[in-house]
Order: sequence, then structure tokens, then C-alpha cells
Amino acid sequence: MKQLRNFCIIAHIDHGKSTLADRLLEHTKTIGERDMMNQVLDDMDLEREKGITIKSHAIQVSYMYKGTEYILNLIDTPGHVDFSYEVSRALAACEGALLLVDASQGIQAQTISNLYLAIDNNLEIIPVINKIDMDGAKIPEVTDQIVDLIGCKPEDILLASGKSGIGIEEILMAIVERIPAPTGDPEAPLQALIFDSVFNSFRGIIVYYRIMNGVLKKGDKIQFVASGNDYFADEVGVLKLNMTPKSEVRAGDVGYIITGIKNAKEVKVGDTITLANNPGQMINGFEEVKPMVFAGIFPVNTDEFEELRDCMDKLQLNDASLTFELETSQALGFGFRCGFLGLLHMEIIQERLEREFNQTVITTVPNVSFIAFTTRGEKIIVNNPSEMPDPVKIEHIEEPYIRAQIITSPDYIGNIITLCLSKRGILMNQSYLTPTRVELIFEMPMTEIVFDFYDKLKSQTRGYASFDYSQIVFRDADIVKMDILLNAEKVDALSALIHRGKASDFGRRLCEKLKELLTKQQFQIAIQAAIGAKVVARENISAMRKDVTAKCYGGDISRKRKLLEKQKEGKKRMRQIGNVEIPQEAFLAVLKLD
Repeated sequence: MKQLRNFCIIAHIDHGKSTLADRLLEHTKTIGERDMMNQVLDDMDLEREKGITIKSHAIQVSYMYKGTEYILNLIDTPGHVDFSYEVSRALAACEGALLLVDASQGIQAQTISNLYLAIDNNLEIIPVINKIDMDGAKIPEVTDQIVDLIGCKPEDILLASGKSGIGIEEILMAIVERIPAPTGDPEAPLQALIFDSVFNSFRGIIVYYRIMNGVLKKGDKIQFVASGNDYFADEVGVLKLNMTPKSEVRAGDVGYIITGIKNAKEVKVGDTITLANNPGQMINGFEEVKPMVFAGIFPVNTDEFEELRDCMDKLQLNDASLTFELETSQALGFGFRCGFLGLLHMEIIQERLEREFNQTVITTVPNVSFIAFTTRGEKIIVNNPSEMPDPVKIEHIEEPYIRAQIITSPDYIGNIITLCLSKRGILMNQSYLTPTRVELIFEMPMTEIVFDFYDKLKSQTRGYASFDYSQIVFRDADIVKMDILLNAEKVDALSALIHRGKASDFGRRLCEKLKELLTKQQFQIAIQAAIGAKVVARENISAMRKDVTAKCYGGDISRKRKLLEKQKEGKKRMRQIGNVEIPQEAFLAVLKLD
């Protein structure tokens, strides 16, 4: 146990966590030269393409220090705000954290929020300034920022470069010297905290855990405390680059277990593994995940619903922050109402369904959850426009507000304030961290940042703004349900819950967008946006018309009129029985309205 160290790497997005992890693995000879590649721990295609980490990855390395071999369990974490739940789970399995800060960018919003997460978990923080060999490196400036933030001494801060491998040895020494060894009693009853799980089509569900107390041996009869189910440990081991089987895993270790579980619902992240014949206490694991954004996911062919359900279960195993429940729609049939941590998270889930499980899905307009209070004094949580009670029965509606922290350069303050005020934000505080960096604190409705706030923020500040948020309270708001009607028929998948002040503008833009996307039919199509019975916007798609008078040469005008009248009647009849096909682009267009 004394030779064990569990640590993770935390930082803002793009500050070089995965690259530093590569160098640590290379330096300790964990990975041979043949297996070495960039982002070696990122095993998903998506992660490599986008250059971001989506999942936390655990790996064990051995390191010789002063003639003693130390075992280090490293967990690489994501940096994006949408995957902060992954970070919180990784922190629960560690005693220390490397806090990386980019030498050219300094401290960003996500650096601060991940640091607070680590401090809450009582972790030992080792500050590291990364990318010191870049041209724009501002080492003295960034050192002062870190000293102000953490309160450490300047000599405690390590300088490194993940790309060229400067300072890697010093980091490894600091990990051994500063991070405490795990505490735990190997003699006590077994307590292991589940922090992740993956589905393997050959072996069933593989569970990753950190043992707090006790010893887990191969062949033990184990129990999951929360579900109360018993299993046999078919294989236990530790996580090197590949899974390495062991006869036993002891207190303080991070490892995996294979029990042949096939049903995804039986494994819950945050659960405790114990022995069936000598049960230990439940560990207070992680808080329940709070989804921020809700959207419906439907199969393109309604016959593929069961298959989609299967895929969602397997995906939830691997991504514990995804929540879903059944939903039906008139336009799209059976599907799921899913909860995501943000829009990027939603995009990633959609991509993974298509790539890993070969599922083509339709995603409806995302929205956040509101609380509606009825005149009878009932409290209804509204996650979906169809759940909205009748306006007559509603006393008031409350919407979620967030506290947004934006760090940027002083040149862009005006742009950011204009953007946030247009999104109904309230400026709470403005403070200068350094002469060249300013922190703005806003309180904003969650609804406003769901769509394209992050993209706009980046474009308004030329990419020089970092953004982080946390949910605070629910407040009164004038929220209405806006329906889209095609030929006087509601398309429930395009319904949206929106603030009354923005409804007519949003409805008009959406009608214009649908007019571009929908193909012409044999009859005229009316696209309307309506709040209750009041139509706030309308566009017409004219009918494809055949020239029926072409064969009419000369003669009386009444002959031509007769043909045109006949055509008109036909169009009228068609309109009554015709239905309009909505392409997938129409649902996506809603997300990309400027």
C-alpha cells in the first residue's frame, strides 16, 4: 500500500492532459514504441477525430524511485464542461490531482471549477504549468495566477511540456513525494466503489472500481449493495494498457472485474461491491447526475425501436450521465426522452449511436425542464412540451437559472455583455484577475444557453473566452408553448417551450427555415407557428402546378377557366388528404437558427 499512488489529471479543455498522459506512459516504459501514438488513452474514434477526451481512462504504471518500485494509477479526465460528471467520478477514485495550466492561456473557467471539485474531495493538488516551450508562454504571469488561486509557493509549481517531454521526471517524483498513499484496511470487509463500466460483447459488462478496504480475489462470491444482486468474480485484475488478470486486487488499488453480467440495469455507477458472506457498508458514492438539457431520440424506422432500446442500455453503461425514459410522439412514433449534460454531450451521444451501434436516429428540439404550478396548487415538472398543462390551469411557471462564469480579455467585455443581455442575463459581478484577464459573472436562464450560446460566445470573442456554469435556482418566467402547424396539423416533434418575448421572433425564423427545407407538393402548404389559438407567424409553400391550359389553343376564355377551376378543386381535395413528409434536416435546423 505504501508504494501505491492514485492520481488524475485535471485541466481546462485543450491544456494538454492527454498529451502529458502519453509522455508519462512513455517515460515509465508502460507502452512500447510500437504501440505509442498520440492520445493513446483515448480509445474512441470520436475522441481522436475531435481531439477531445470524452471518457475518463484509467491505467496503471510502475515507476522506480530511489531503488523502490512504486505503482501509480493514472486517470486521464475530460476537460469540457459537458463532461464534468466524468471528472467528479475520477476524483472519487484518487488521492491527488495534477492541475495543468497552459503557459500561453493561463487559468480558464474550467480550470477553476475542476480545482474546486478536487478540493471538495480533499485531494492533494500538484500545480503544473504545461506547454512552456511555446512561443507565447507567459510563465511568470501564469505562476502568479496559480499562486493567487491555490495559495501555494511559487517553487511548488512544476514546469513541463507534454509535447517535448520536459519536466516529466520531476512530475513523477512529485507524485511519489507529495501525493499520500491510499488509506484502507486490507483486513476489513470488502468495500469497492464502482466509478465506471463498459460493455463488451464477448465478456458481458466489465466494471471498473477502486477498492477502499478489503481484498477482492478471483472466484469470490460478491454482492452489489444497491441492487442486492450476487455474482461470482470470474476474472479480476488491474488496468494496464490492456486488462491484466490477477489472482487478487487489494485495498487502495484501481482494477476491473468480469462477472458475466449481461443486463445493463444491474450495474450502477457509484454502487459498492462487497463480499456476499462478509458484507461491508455502502460507500457514499457520487451524487446523482442532474441532466441539464432534454431532447427526444426516435428511430427513423419505427420497427427498430427495440433495437434502439438495447443500444441505449449499453450506451448508458459506458456513459452514466445519460438518462432516458420512454416517450411517444404522433409524428415520430415510439422513442426516448433523454437527459444530457449539455449540447456537446447530446451531439456525442447521437454520433456514438450512429457509429458504434449503427443506429440512425431523429433528435427533436432540445429544451430544459420547467416547473409548472397549477391553480389547484399542484407542482408539475415539465421536461417536454407535450407535458405542459392547459394555460387556463397554470398559475405560474418557473424556469431554471444558471450562474455563468466567463473569463476573457478586456477587449471583448462589451461584446460579451451585449450577448448575455440579449439572452436575458443579469450581470452580477466583474473583476480583474490580472490586467489582461477579466472575470464576468452572470445569472442567466438555462433556456437561453441551450441552443447556440457557446458558439456565439466563441465567435464574439475570437475564441478568447472560457465559459463554465452551474445551476442555481428556479425563478418565475413567462413561458409559453409554441406549436408548429403544417396544413393546420400540429407537428408535436417541433413544439418548443419558449419565453413569450422571444416567441414571435423565433416562430417567424423557424417558419422561414422550414419553407426552405420542405419540398414542394402538389398542393399549397401553410406553415404556421402558433401559441394556443393565436398564430404568430406564417409562411406558404406554393403548389407544384402543371400548366393545364397548354393544350387549349384559341377558343373561348371560359374553356380555359373551366380547366383552371377543375385543377383548383383537385388541389383542394389533395390538400385535405395529403400529408407532408418532414426531413431530418428540419429538426436539426431548429438548433441552428441564427
